[in-house]
Amino acid sequence: MNKREFIKKSSVGALGIMMAPSLLKGSTIKERLRTAHIGVGNMGAEDLKAISSHGSVDVVALCDVDAINLSKAHKLHQGARVFFDYRVMLEEMSDEIDAVIVSTPDHTHAPASLLAMQMGKPVYCQKPLTHYVSESRAMKKLAAEKGLVTQMGIQVHSFYDYRLATLLIQSGIIGKVHTVHAWSPKNWGYDGPIPEGEDTVPAQLDWNLWLGTSNKRPYKEGMYHPGNWRKLMEYGCGTLGDMGVHIFDTPYNALELDVPRTIKTDCRPSNGYGYPEKNTVTYEFPATKYTTESLKWIWYDGEGAPSMHEDLVLPGAKGKLTKKQQKEESMADKISLDAKTAGEGELPEQGAMFVGEKGRLLLPHFMQLPKKIVRGKYVDISKQIAKVSEANNLGEPIRNYETEGPKHYHQFVDACLGKAECTAPFEYAARLTETILLGTIAGRFPGETLHWDAEKAQFAEEKANKYLAGEYRKF
Repeated sequence: MNKREFIKKSSVGALGIMMAPSLLKGSTIKERLRTAHIGVGNMGAEDLKAISSHGSVDVVALCDVDAINLSKAHKLHQGARVFFDYRVMLEEMSDEIDAVIVSTPDHTHAPASLLAMQMGKPVYCQKPLTHYVSESRAMKKLAAEKGLVTQMGIQVHSFYDYRLATLLIQSGIIGKVHTVHAWSPKNWGYDGPIPEGEDTVPAQLDWNLWLGTSNKRPYKEGMYHPGNWRKLMEYGCGTLGDMGVHIFDTPYNALELDVPRTIKTDCRPSNGYGYPEKNTVTYEFPATKYTTESLKWIWYDGEGAPSMHEDLVLPGAKGKLTKKQQKEESMADKISLDAKTAGEGELPEQGAMFVGEKGRLLLPHFMQLPKKIVRGKYVDISKQIAKVSEANNLGEPIRNYETEGPKHYHQFVDACLGKAECTAPFEYAARLTETILLGTIAGRFPGETLHWDAEKAQFAEEKANKYLAGEYRKF
């Protein structure tokens, strides 16, 4: 059953439930928000904690396929009803739920979100928005048609340093950007053999519900639940779909990018089961007002990432400078050095580098100020930071995740209550996710350049198009 049939045949279609006008964009203000949470273990537990920390939220429903996760969450919200199956929860409590939070493995993001959205419920969905490109487009379309409040779970989108970097780039601090490098040494890949046989399903786990719309397969301990699903093609989106979404977000947002024209991934040959443990993905994007005629974007992940490139050489790394950079540095005596941001020539473990016509901007991940580099020297940009911060009411940087983390969630709650607007709605999140997913698809054809037609939503290379969508199993 494909996703269209899934939606049509759901209980929602039969019930013909009306949308709650107070929860649509531009609606009247409500006083409290009743939330239902699908997935309450691991990141789902963090999402539950952050959403429920808002003073106007009442948690009324909890759903998880793991009884242990469900029990822990219920101890914190004893007034909430508990469910194993999100379909049952949404049908039975449709009139008692104002908004839905989806914190499941990636392959269940779209099935659960689309069902809730079809009922007219605002949705906060963890990143990446979906597992398939077709699902991202479907969620974007449905959110727009129903005028729903939506938000993707990229918490750092609302952090000071990322908002600052966006404004600095858009102010022209390094001129038009022609290249972006982004990296994470994390490894959400699996180069091992496909497991054989099956193990006993743990008593607390409903394996059929965990699989959901994906293909039926035997349970193997340590391979899927609770944590390793992200490494596997049928359930997750690899490192690119995990840290890539966070680290892509600011450059993607700052440069106002759409989806890429070409994608090439360098990695090991695909085994059809696990993502490669090391990937280099190169995108080419069409121009925007903040870029040159085209933009080159290079993503690196896995142990040792990023690969060394002259764009990534930092001040202080004398032995690593090219002859051209050494010459430029010797000419840079008049450039003032900000001692607070001077480094030792080592890149941050994770981050992004914007390369523009007038210098480079390094954005570490996370909770560190961006740093400008011109001709091999750090440049003092404290005045520009102060000016941009004051003009946009950014306030002072706060280096405390416990206080900063909930802001993105609270923004969603306030938007549902008619008091704010979301900064990562599905209209934006779908495009960012599509970009990410095109990179994972290119990994099935290592070393080949794939050409993407955004208007037709298909590759010029027909063999790649079968990975844009998947069949939904009846479960």
